[in-house]
Amino acid sequence: MDFNVKKLASDAGVFFTRAVQFTEEKLGQAEKTELDPHLENLITRADGTKNWTEKILRQTEVLLQPNPSARIEEFIYDKLDKKLPSRTTNAELLGQYMLEAANEFGPGTPYGSTLITVGEYQKQLGGAEREFLHTSAVNFLSPLRNFLEGDWRTISKERRLLENRRLDLDICKARLKKAKQAEAKAAAAPDFQETRPRNYVLSASASALLSEEVDKAEHELRVAQTEFDRQAEVTRLLLEGISSTHLNHLRCLQDFAEAQATYYAQCHHYMQDLQRELNRCANAVGAPQSSAAVCPNPVSSTFLSGPTSPGATVSSSSGQRPSTLTMEQTQLPVTGTRKAKVLYDYDAHDSSELSLLADELITVHTVPGMDPDWLIGERGNEKGKVPVTYLELLS
Repeated sequence: MDFNVKKLASDAGVFFTRAVQFTEEKLGQAEKTELDPHLENLITRADGTKNWTEKILRQTEVLLQPNPSARIEEFIYDKLDKKLPSRTTNAELLGQYMLEAANEFGPGTPYGSTLITVGEYQKQLGGAEREFLHTSAVNFLSPLRNFLEGDWRTISKERRLLENRRLDLDICKARLKKAKQAEAKAAAAPDFQETRPRNYVLSASASALLSEEVDKAEHELRVAQTEFDRQAEVTRLLLEGISSTHLNHLRCLQDFAEAQATYYAQCHHYMQDLQRELNRCANAVGAPQSSAAVCPNPVSSTFLSGPTSPGATVSSSSGQRPSTLTMEQTQLPVTGTRKAKVLYDYDAHDSSELSLLADELITVHTVPGMDPDWLIGERGNEKGKVPVTYLELLS
């Protein structure tokens, strides 16, 4: 190992001198060179970018993975540069449990067949969640993390170097100032009597030494100023690159929002399909009154079981849609019509149904013998069956 004592001593001396200068600046006993306003603004902007990127990154990680233990495991695998083992999502695990329960209860029973149906859709939801997590990690989390661990570290390193160059510059300024003060003092009040020839020689020698000290300090100041200006330019170029970082993060944010929209659209599509499957199962088994022999509808079980008298009301369970409709609301007279607000988009599956758009108003009525889960909807010249669970009946 090459151990250079002189270099070590020199570095220690520079460090001590900078520490003294920094302390005196904090105490107001030394002058400090201020950076130009443009560079100061760039530094402030970069600090804000770094701070908010850290907060967004941490909160996105919490959103995608609420389990702290799982996040710590992912962090360790990332630092060890190893591939994270595939982890089953909660929806996939729930679907698997439902399928196993259906095999034990009997897949031919109403409850068992419904468990199979719901379990399969839960596994599809889990698969969509897995794809969303992977896409978000690649397109959003990784670029943010790369900025903090790559570009920002480079910027921080150059900023520290700029601060050292500024301290060196201020040290040289203070040294030159002291040298000029000593030279001026010596010129105003010489230490030697000028009546003797020998004292003339000594006085000239002292003046030469002070003048040489001033020249040396001026040279060191020019060198320090050049190095400071060069480092300030390097730092400025890096900080101006923050604008490119913002553009890159903008694209990543758009990708994240698109992945999130795709994920929720898939979930909505799967749940619509599941609702149709459960309604089809309930209609195939028997009448709505025989609740023991009907496949349950997780969206609106009110319309599949319970009393059928017009005056009876049945409240939906806590896990159902916000719009709680009673049997009295669905049992409309044949000739009576009412306005209804569409709560969710609905795509017609055949020519007998009417497609719906969220928040639009339509006219609805019922006919004798019609499935209580459906109404006849009219919009202009268009007419067809519409699901009750997608509507809010207006008075």
